[in-house]
Formats: sequence, C-alpha cells, structure tokens
Amino acid sequence: METGELNPSHYPAQRVAKVVQHYFNTRHGSPYKVFAVKKVFSANAEEVPDSGRKYQLELSMKEMVHNTTVACAAEVLFPRKEGSESSPQVQLSCEDILKINTSAPEESLYQQYKLNQNLSAHNLPDSYGHVDEDQEPFWHLGMVASSFIMLSESSENTLYNMAQVANLTQMASENEQLKFDYHVLLHDMVSQEIIPWKLVFTWSPSAGVKVQTMEKSPNCRHCNEPKP
Repeated sequence: METGELNPSHYPAQRVAKVVQHYFNTRHGSPYKVFAVKKVFSANAEEVPDSGRKYQLELSMKEMVHNTTVACAAEVLFPRKEGSESSPQVQLSCEDILKINTSAPEESLYQQYKLNQNLSAHNLPDSYGHVDEDQEPFWHLGMVASSFIMLSESSENTLYNMAQVANLTQMASENEQLKFDYHVLLHDMVSQEIIPWKLVFTWSPSAGVKVQTMEKSPNCRHCNEPKP
C-alpha cells in the first residue's frame, strides 16, 4: 500500500472517502438527510506501528436531499491485529453541520407512521431509477441504515454502494421508536457483486437510526437481474 501524499482522485483516497461517507451517515443521516462524498481535496497515508494504516483527508460532503455542501477533515485508521482486519476507526470534523435543519419534516413523518403502522414497499428505486415521492424518505432511511453495514465491512480494499431496497416492512413500534425490517442490495464495486443483506433497525427524530441486527443473506442468482 502506498504511503505519503495520495492522489485525491485515485482509488486509495476515494475508498477511504467512502468510509467517511458511511460513518457520516451513521451519525447524521435521516429520512431527510443523506450524505455523499462530493470531492476529496487532499489525502495522506502512513503506517502506524503496531496499529495499522492511518489516512488523513480534507474533503467535502454533499447532503443530497437539500443539495448542501459541508467541508470536513477526517482521520481513518484501519486497525490490524495479528494479520486480521477489523472495522475502520473514524474521527471527523465538519463545518456547519447543524445548519441543515430537518426537524419539522422528520417529526411529521414520525407522527404519521407512528399512528399508521402498515408501511410496506419494494424495489426502491425501480429498474428505471424512479422512487415515488412518498417513498423517498424510506429509500433514504435504507441508505442510512445500509451505511452501518458498509462501514462495518469496509477495508482498504473495498468500495461499497447501496444499490436498492429490495423490500421493506414496518414492524410494531418499540419504545417510541419506529421499527423496520429491510432487505437491501449492496454493490461491491471491486468484484461487481450484488450482495443481499437483511437489516432490522429503529428510527425516531430524537434517537436517529439504531441498527438492531444486520445479516448477510445467501446470494441468489436473481439478485443481479433488473427489478420490475
């Protein structure tokens, strides 16, 4: 692995930036806030004796729902212990993150589905890339919840994207939290494999997204086929 200053547009820097994206979503994502890497300005890598490899990045993150950009500085450590790898450790500092205020629509969505617990949907987006407007918050929730998986599974050699919410079902609310069962398809950009996962998580405006279980599903030959 390369050390020192990295080309911000090349894979090593871009892969680490994706890890930062997933971390950001697990901390700040919601049905009305989903973050993606906009640009990596600088990146540096160094070996840390007895710890692993540490990356330092200057980058911008785009909040996709409101088209707002924030500047961030990140430090990502990929730990290594006796030849094994574990989830990356991220430290992140961003400017003006609190200026993106989505409390009103989140509270409205929460109250609507707390009273009417019969939501179900599938194929978000469909094979044409379309998501109905009333289902967009739950597509966003799927992206945010999937970031917990992708952060956990990330290494220096991975690059994951969320491909689709195959199906979702609302479950009975739990401790004032809305609860959901999602089946999602993740795209491994390195192998070009589509990987199905099952997620059970809760959400409320005050508590955010809390993943209870995430389980990799057996691969199926239909998972790479276009969805109707």
